[in-house]
Amino acid sequence: MIGQVRAGSTGEPGAFAEEAVLRFFATPVAVPSSSFRAVFEGVSDGTLEAGVVPVESSLLGTIRENLDLLWEFDLPVVGEVSVPVRLALLGLPGERLETVERVYSISAALAQADAFLRSRPWTVQTTYNTAGAARQVAERAERGAAAVASARVAPIYGLEVIANDIQSGSDNHTRFAVLARRDSEAAVRAGAATLAIAGPPRTSLVFAVRNVPGSLVRALAAFADRGLNLSRLESRPWTERGSRWEYLFWVDLDADPADAACAEALEALSKETEVVRILGTYPRAPED
Repeated sequence: MIGQVRAGSTGEPGAFAEEAVLRFFATPVAVPSSSFRAVFEGVSDGTLEAGVVPVESSLLGTIRENLDLLWEFDLPVVGEVSVPVRLALLGLPGERLETVERVYSISAALAQADAFLRSRPWTVQTTYNTAGAARQVAERAERGAAAVASARVAPIYGLEVIANDIQSGSDNHTRFAVLARRDSEAAVRAGAATLAIAGPPRTSLVFAVRNVPGSLVRALAAFADRGLNLSRLESRPWTERGSRWEYLFWVDLDADPADAACAEALEALSKETEVVRILGTYPRAPED
């Protein structure tokens, strides 16, 4: 039997990041961390066996801070998990829409519920976490206040749901990356729940092309010529270069380097680039 995995994530109990931990691992111990960097540091120094950090919102796009941290720490990505974002407005027992004056949450959640929040003249204030906002309202016993968070947070902090499903759109998900150290990668993979290892392969990698005409086209042709699909492509500044306008390209490739076509593509890519770093190959997360 696989033992428990100590997995770090940001936020208080009830946060979406904690839900990602609970979804991915069979028997996790969810360890709250103060920041994304703290999760990476905990995995890197062995305090944590794994880390779970958001990398992409289907509504808001990439969480760029975590792309930069993935490059900085060079920790293997051993899995991913997709969490549906269902937001609710939470308040103290007896609080109503008509009595709310202030609304708290993390900036991303506030953006995801923007249409609902603009329907009333509330004062909106940012906090570091959705569940943390709920905890703040509860601990302060703050009348006239509400938090935007998951409805499952309400009973944890003795709050009630004032309004449910306040997010924009009906198919809002956040994708989380699961990190490990290279010496514990196998153990962390072994601790995944059955559903987390059932999907087709995805490979995340980073490359930088030479600053000459056509270099990016030739790099991408390495995949297109072999019929391989890129499910994500974006760029981030390559700050280590010490010069302006140099970029790293981040790719999610729907293939496994163990397959011949993918191996050939990566070999062709290496001939057109200055650097290629494979972050990890793992099963694609199911979406519900």
